[in-house]
Amino acid sequence: MNKVIRIGNHRIAEDAPAYIIAELSGNHNMDYDRAVRIIEAAAAAGADAIKVQTYTADTITLDCDDPCFQITQGTLWDGTTLHKLYEKAYTPWEWQPRLQKVAQDLGLDFFSSPFDFTSVDFLEGLDVPCYKIASFEITDIPLIRKCALLGKPLIISTGIAKPEDIELAFATCREAGNEDVILLKCCSAYPTPYEDIHLRTMVDMAQRYDVLTGLSDHTMGHAVAGASVAMGARVVEKHLTLRRADGGVDSAFSMEPEEFGQMVRDIRIIEKALGRVTYELGEKQTREREHARSLFVAQDMKAGDVFTPENLRSVRPGCGLHTRYYEHLLGRKITRDAKLGTPMSWDLVEGGEPSV
Repeated sequence: MNKVIRIGNHRIAEDAPAYIIAELSGNHNMDYDRAVRIIEAAAAAGADAIKVQTYTADTITLDCDDPCFQITQGTLWDGTTLHKLYEKAYTPWEWQPRLQKVAQDLGLDFFSSPFDFTSVDFLEGLDVPCYKIASFEITDIPLIRKCALLGKPLIISTGIAKPEDIELAFATCREAGNEDVILLKCCSAYPTPYEDIHLRTMVDMAQRYDVLTGLSDHTMGHAVAGASVAMGARVVEKHLTLRRADGGVDSAFSMEPEEFGQMVRDIRIIEKALGRVTYELGEKQTREREHARSLFVAQDMKAGDVFTPENLRSVRPGCGLHTRYYEHLLGRKITRDAKLGTPMSWDLVEGGEPSV
């Protein structure tokens, strides 16, 4: 898979800043103006992109009350059916062109997770720059194939994926001639307990599949997101709402704008701190070496006195002889009078510097 991928004006690569996505999901609570305010909050917080979801209840599931359509897995949404949940959670399609313009005017990339062929066709009409394959759609090979054939980058979440699902998704993309794939470590638990995210798997995925990786994160707070960037994540996706107290289908595990902004700031600090592999000292470090330890005369001495542990010490600062010579100097004689605090130099040592 390609290791340099472009989405909009953003370059995603191992040596590029992490691409930070704010997920709108159903946090609009069926209020268009609220959706706009969330997009504005994402831009103000420093996100690179806003992502929506493109489906209707009828395109993602069936209006059926049979047991297999009931939500009973111990989730936030237990007690209803899939169809009833998605009727409340979907983002109206007629909003999406307007939301796209709002996002683009604010400098954000705008794209979506499609959930069937009609949503892909709709999004192609908007000329979105990439497609996100949601965790539960990684097993929808026809959908992945249709998206891959469009030649745009695919971001694929792995929340419910087994290795064979990931491998089949990759094979499908390759068969379609699309090598622009980013794989997101994800845990489909809402919210995700910290002990269930297993970030080391993201590192393994990058090595195993030779692909750019990132994190679709449903944990609370931003510690996990920051850690993922330190471990190599090139994409970070988090849900964003205005206030969790406002309620909504995804509000309980979504970030508020202040939290999202702090996450972005911390990620950018982490990226600066990661830097590069170097053992060179900067200007400040070089100056600070002046305060390293070195050898000094620790008592007033007369010419001919013998160096002992009492009158020769390793102390700060670093303007005397290197401490490596301490044992070599013990028992030697000083060549002239010297006061306490005199930095050691070879002209103070009888016999001078050793030849080896």
